[in-house]
Amino acid sequence: MAGEAEQQLRAYVEYLRDIGVYDFYRQGEPVYGDDVVVPSVAAIDLAAVAETVVETQSLPTKAAVVERQAAPVPIAAAQSSPAPSRPQFLEPPIAKLVSFDDLVPLPATRVDAAHKAEALATIRAEIGDCTRCPLAYAGRRTIVFGDGDANARLMFVGEGPGADEDTSGIPFVGKAGQLLNNMIQAMGLKREQVYIANIVKCRPPANRVPEPVEANTCDQFLLQQIDVVQPQVIVALGSTAATYLLGVKQSLSALRGKWHSCRGAKLAVTYHPAFLLRDPGMKGEAWKDLQRVMAEMGLKGASRG
Repeated sequence: MAGEAEQQLRAYVEYLRDIGVYDFYRQGEPVYGDDVVVPSVAAIDLAAVAETVVETQSLPTKAAVVERQAAPVPIAAAQSSPAPSRPQFLEPPIAKLVSFDDLVPLPATRVDAAHKAEALATIRAEIGDCTRCPLAYAGRRTIVFGDGDANARLMFVGEGPGADEDTSGIPFVGKAGQLLNNMIQAMGLKREQVYIANIVKCRPPANRVPEPVEANTCDQFLLQQIDVVQPQVIVALGSTAATYLLGVKQSLSALRGKWHSCRGAKLAVTYHPAFLLRDPGMKGEAWKDLQRVMAEMGLKGASRG
């Protein structure tokens, strides 16, 4: 009996896949709380599940599911019946934010200046034609790794590539990138003197905010990039970058105006250039954030005249 129930369970999971249910992960904002470990479908002890099924009720066969879907449901019953719950093993694990400082310890030995570019190339080779998260199957054209000086003192981290970046393979080359270039020049630097990367390296569909499973899958590579470049200061551009770098979910107003720590660097939070394009009136506030960075790094800003 247990063997028959196990076969039914396998058939049910296969049926879900047949109708297009492939990704069992949570969408939307991260959920914060204690660690909850939920095994993947591949790690389930089907025999144990089958025993439970035998003691309670049998899983429906494919034919029974189809017949049930086709059968009309009385209006009164539809209004009074509670929504069916998903089996526990199909529920995704709860995503818990962890700061980049707490993910792994700092490396015992650091890459010297002469070998940083080579080390970054090694990380890019490790990524390969990445298929580690759903973004690989969501229309991505190009993996956008990073851009700039491997020995930069200043690093900018954004949210994710947009359409222009997805085409070029270079971060911040669209309208938001042009504004970022202007911000960098106003600080008295050139784009070639800083390093620029994103939380995720593939464009999310319709430029939506990266899902927790996507950001948490990709952050291992950004962390390695930071450890190789070893910037003096990191600027988190927008709430998504700040959320994942710092492992906290707070408003930008609460995070701005103070120094944070990230992988041995000081981290400042400011507005994303795309937001500043939508609300130009906030450019003055962003400039205040950059002035704090300039003071920390001893930069005098671009000369006017």
